[in-house]
Amino acid sequence: MTTLPAEPHHRQISDGGFRAALFGLSDGLVTNVSLILGFAGANPGHSVVRLAGLAGLVAGAFSMGAGEYVSMRAQKELYEYEINVERHALATEPVQEQIELRDIFIGRGIDAELAERLSVDLMRDPEMALRTHTREELGVDPSAIGSPWVASSSSFVFFSVGAFVPLLPWLVTSSGNPLWWSIGFGAVAIGGVGGAVGRYTHRGVIRPALRQLFICGLAAAVTFGVGRLVGVH
Repeated sequence: MTTLPAEPHHRQISDGGFRAALFGLSDGLVTNVSLILGFAGANPGHSVVRLAGLAGLVAGAFSMGAGEYVSMRAQKELYEYEINVERHALATEPVQEQIELRDIFIGRGIDAELAERLSVDLMRDPEMALRTHTREELGVDPSAIGSPWVASSSSFVFFSVGAFVPLLPWLVTSSGNPLWWSIGFGAVAIGGVGGAVGRYTHRGVIRPALRQLFICGLAAAVTFGVGRLVGVH
């Protein structure tokens, strides 16, 4: 007799925090590597590049955090409105909602008699009926519509971490041109992010890491070229 492997414990990713953290870290790295290399290409001096990197970190972190909060808040309020509409319909038109649920089940290939029994049984529990209707009609679970504060804080913190990595060489020295250190730190970090995401999603490590490196490298090369072309003059 073959023993099937136990189903792995599912991770909580529906609150928006993981997505915001991943985007924030990746954006912080790509944005500040590109910004620093763009300024370094113009060769304006160590202090100017360092100031540009700091400004990019602060402005980007607040922009990402605020933008994530606004978008998640709008999405949450939209879902809450639609869920309340569904809750009102369940309270005022239960028969129509039961028929609607039955038709949904039939449309998914369930036998008509079984669909009738399922819809009747589900309608006896108002909260279960609400969750089923919103999942089937809106594609969302009322208990997992995301947290704007979690998404915003994750985006702010992880963008700052990502943006700090290529800036570090310019902070620990007061002169010279630590351009290659900045490129190296950024490359290691962005490759690590890609590899970690690939491992987390069970899609391998090498390909996601190379993909992230290519995207970041392309953005950095373009901005460095623009900075070199324009120059400080």
